[in-house]
Amino acid sequence: MRELPVYLFLGFLDAGKSKFIQETFEDERFDDANERTLLLVSEEGEIEYDPSRFAVRSYAIETISQEEMTLATLTALQKKHKPDRVVVEYNGMLPLDVFFEAMPDGWMINQVMTFFDATTFLAYNKNMRQLVFDKIQYADMVVFNRFREDFSQEEFHKIVRQVSRRPNIVYEYPDGKAVYDEIVDPLPFDINAKIIEIEDRDYAFFYRDLVEDMQKYAGKIVRFKGLVATDKRMRKGTIVVGRHIMTCCEADIQYSGLVCLHVSNLPLRTRDWVKLTARIDIERHPIYGQEGPVLKATELSYTAPPEPELATFY
Repeated sequence: MRELPVYLFLGFLDAGKSKFIQETFEDERFDDANERTLLLVSEEGEIEYDPSRFAVRSYAIETISQEEMTLATLTALQKKHKPDRVVVEYNGMLPLDVFFEAMPDGWMINQVMTFFDATTFLAYNKNMRQLVFDKIQYADMVVFNRFREDFSQEEFHKIVRQVSRRPNIVYEYPDGKAVYDEIVDPLPFDINAKIIEIEDRDYAFFYRDLVEDMQKYAGKIVRFKGLVATDKRMRKGTIVVGRHIMTCCEADIQYSGLVCLHVSNLPLRTRDWVKLTARIDIERHPIYGQEGPVLKATELSYTAPPEPELATFY
């Protein structure tokens, strides 16, 4: 099936999604190829769309409820409208997995933009952290609307970067001024060291940076503590080493491990704690099913667990 690009606009009610989409559809540059555009609206905001101002010539607008967010519904809408692209204004209270699981074959996420009302963002982050995390983790850009001069960019920046280093961050002030975030995030370890020493408290930062920019670590030597995972189906000398990472809250704790090849004679078992020194090569491995970081251990020994055992970004 041909690929159908999907543009996702995320955020809570009154965060500025509808306004941005309206302005996008009014921009002639968004219609330079005269593509048939399907706009899916999964919540009703305070701003109603004004199609009379659209520069997009071929479009359809469909409003779908949470219950209708299914593979059958989206497939039927695709057959009905035969779009060249899909724009989605997504309900901020609905987990993204609901949409991902409903996407028909061929639908490909092309861009994700997340909008927050800066005056309510900290309260949402405190009381509904999982939903905030959900809207940031896949974002290419995070926009804070209604950002005031007395707000701290560093505070908002830190919350975003605890979730992902990928998105650009924009602060839009009430007078219309838009400021791009230029705060530099130094890594808590020296990536140019002969041996990159990953302290126990820094594994989460190391793992995230590695998987987001693998080539940066190609050929680097690292040393850290990790929890072994093994299986009788693995080849001799192959284990997985990692840590349990909590990105947001207890509900999202997951084991984040890396394939490790070694020549040690230690009878390694799942849940053993080890300290290893290894070279990182970026190559395809069956455990990943694709290209990924493969550790080639030169030193491997049992060790005491870190304190605490759970890795976080805090």
